[in-house]
Amino acid sequence: MSETFHIVSDGSCDLPAELVQEKNITVVPFYVSFDDSHYLKENVEIGIRDFYQQMVDRKGVFPKSSMPSVSDFEDAFLPFAQTATPVICICITTKFSGSMQSALNAKANILEKYPHAEITVIDSTINTVLQGQFVLEAVKLRDRCFNYQDAIHRLEEIKSTGKIFFTVGNMEYLMHGGRIGKVAAITGSVLDIRPLITLERGEIFPSGMDRGRKRTTQKVIDLLLEHLRKSSLGIERYSLAVGYGYDKEEGLAFRDHALAALHGHGYDITEIPVYQIGATIGVHTGPYPLGFGIIETA
Repeated sequence: MSETFHIVSDGSCDLPAELVQEKNITVVPFYVSFDDSHYLKENVEIGIRDFYQQMVDRKGVFPKSSMPSVSDFEDAFLPFAQTATPVICICITTKFSGSMQSALNAKANILEKYPHAEITVIDSTINTVLQGQFVLEAVKLRDRCFNYQDAIHRLEEIKSTGKIFFTVGNMEYLMHGGRIGKVAAITGSVLDIRPLITLERGEIFPSGMDRGRKRTTQKVIDLLLEHLRKSSLGIERYSLAVGYGYDKEEGLAFRDHALAALHGHGYDITEIPVYQIGATIGVHTGPYPLGFGIIETA
């Protein structure tokens, strides 16, 4: 069956490769480097597990990520311009990366040769597994044969409902990336205090601190429950996912704990997908990010 439109996303969406293939999504990877010189394509030249393993094995080495190039996006857009298939390209929040500008420049280049091509680039205002959920909502609209412009309109409506609630293993990566102050990081390392963080509208906000992994992960669940309690929508109107870093077993245990907590508060939910957070965000959080992404369904 021909597509009403095709979906492209930059690699910040952190969707598993098999799901990307199943849903017919084109992903334009970010790059990652451990030495500031050699940059490798995420999930092409370096796997996510290998990326995290290097972080764990090389403590004190802080990797960097680099956005997709204009030519990377051109390569992604070209086949659909040639077949007159409209494209919706979903990019990481512009507050975190210039990926969207690369996509816009690529669009301009494609339109010079294919002036009738339809390419819409969306600033998702979100990232990582939450961006992945947003991409999957776009897939639902495509598979329900939504009109191209109607799908764009609906995606623009729901993107502002996206939130991430998460914690990290320690503060050193956030400090190194300039996300928190040095004094806060030093204090946290001495006292084993770990932050609770909310991402919304493309920016991160502190949502408290606590000691130890068990207490902070419980408080991440509490943030989710508080968000649902304040919402006028039922849980069935949301897409919810767990994101983890290096430790898959911890991610699965966190998912099970969350399901039990949700059931205990009367929410009828039987499954939460669990996705690995990629290098684009992992370079800032370190190897042990853990939390939720939640967004209104399309």
